[in-house]
Amino acid sequence: MRTFPIVMALAVAAIAQTATAQAPGSRNAAAISGGTYTADPDHTLVVWTLDHLGFTPYTGMFGSVTGSLTFDPKQPEATKLDVTIPVVKVTTASTGLTQHLLRPGKEGGKPDFFGPAPADARFVSTKLVTSGQTAKLTGDFTFNGVTKPVTLDVSFYGAGRTPPNMGGKENIGFRATGTIRRSEFDLGFGVPFVGDEVKLEIAAAFQK
Repeated sequence: MRTFPIVMALAVAAIAQTATAQAPGSRNAAAISGGTYTADPDHTLVVWTLDHLGFTPYTGMFGSVTGSLTFDPKQPEATKLDVTIPVVKVTTASTGLTQHLLRPGKEGGKPDFFGPAPADARFVSTKLVTSGQTAKLTGDFTFNGVTKPVTLDVSFYGAGRTPPNMGGKENIGFRATGTIRRSEFDLGFGVPFVGDEVKLEIAAAFQK
């Protein structure tokens, strides 16, 4: 009969410990020391969404992003961001669509979309205008061999240091949104039945 009180005590202790535990990251900008950070390819995601035939939105994703961020909390306008996106690693929920995106052109012609060996996309910042913990980041976006300026709305998500058993590195994260027109990057196959406007939602993680 003594087992039940012991089990209850252990359960209460576990709940109390869970309640007091906190994630290492927070929205405390003071946790950002500044310097040059490396993109975390496992936690940086570029999610894209466009209209499908006027029936539904359709979403895909790019990951494995690499690059660097140079950031000084005292001089945010001097921020430098240079990231590379491996287009060949595009992911969708449809195996057939993913294959189509990377399919070569018929009889040696131009591919409908990226083709089997697409060049990496790249974003290089040119200007940052801040307002509290949000900002507008403008840069040169090179995609499918075409370079055009793109502006992203950026918000600070969190910063902090991971525990020693997770590397003990300083991490900072941001969310960003933006819009491009794929036809401007020579990717207009299917327009207007499949939307030209592509909405971007980005989770950007950096560490040093």
